[in-house]
Amino acid sequence: MANTVTLAVAGARKTQGIVEYCAELPPERRVLVVTFTQANQEELRRRKGRYAGDHLGIELMGWYTFLLRHFAKPFLPFKFPGKRVLGFNFEGRPFTMAKGIRRFLDSSDAAYACELGRLANELITESGGIALRRLEALYDEILIDEVQDLSAHDWEIVDRLLDSSIDVHMVGDIRQSVLSTNPRSSKNKRYAYAESVLWFREREEQGRLTIIERTTTWRCHPKIAEFSDSIFDASWKFPATQSFNEVTTDHDGVYLVKPKHVDDYMRKFAPQCLRHSVSSGKSLDLPFINFKVSKGATYERVLVLPTSGIVDFIRSGVTLEAGPASSFYVAVTRAQQSVAIVLNDGGGSPLPFWSP
Repeated sequence: MANTVTLAVAGARKTQGIVEYCAELPPERRVLVVTFTQANQEELRRRKGRYAGDHLGIELMGWYTFLLRHFAKPFLPFKFPGKRVLGFNFEGRPFTMAKGIRRFLDSSDAAYACELGRLANELITESGGIALRRLEALYDEILIDEVQDLSAHDWEIVDRLLDSSIDVHMVGDIRQSVLSTNPRSSKNKRYAYAESVLWFREREEQGRLTIIERTTTWRCHPKIAEFSDSIFDASWKFPATQSFNEVTTDHDGVYLVKPKHVDDYMRKFAPQCLRHSVSSGKSLDLPFINFKVSKGATYERVLVLPTSGIVDFIRSGVTLEAGPASSFYVAVTRAQQSVAIVLNDGGGSPLPFWSP
């Protein structure tokens, strides 16, 4: 099967796998690597230079750049004759009732990021498929990293790529679905964030791609990996994580810490402090960073300030919704050796309390 999606757990070396795959490709192979966040683009560039720097047929760009360079800029006249894309508007949004070109471009003819997927998809149609044929002439393969970040009309574009002559390989971790290319769109809402796993399973049933599960983490201690698997309800049917972290210290696993013991814990273990948002971190004066900001990072130890939903999950086993589950999963799986969760009363939780 030419088209694949690799669904990997946190710490499975997803980005490294892409770089090593590129390094092994024949020099004549023409490959485009696409990812959403700037941080991941920079990481891919750094590693590509180290492992596959001599492969001149590999291009790397962001998702918005991909849509602009290969669809919006060259093919806008097919939909709006005489018009050109003159810039990129990341923050702005069109008026609710905007129609015609003002649905897609602002008054300076800069393309709205939030409408870029829709525009690209419509231009594929308006061009009579020429946009896709041009892409087929340029690339043999397209690799999409952090595919779980795609949303809305992006899925329509990936659908079209699956039916092209280009080999499409996607990599991501559905359980880390905390970012989105267009979080406010209602298009393909049923595939938003962690629900994108449904999109992949449907396409596999159609015979259009193969799902590959990568369940090994080199980052998280076995006890952390086991706990991370419990964050999503069993109905999601995610496979169990296997840990290859064989490091042993005097403080490994997942613990609860009472607020009165947090200062002692900080002095002894110096964990990275994580919170859901600024508003949830006011009860403790600690150097917090938000769950989403920590995505992609690795720390030896983390201390988590839980939301009310996380508290209910730990104390009573109340199932977390997809969004909160993803955020908590990101926080927990940043840690290599230990996770501490600030909680005064553990309820029925089997997690041990740490005390000085």
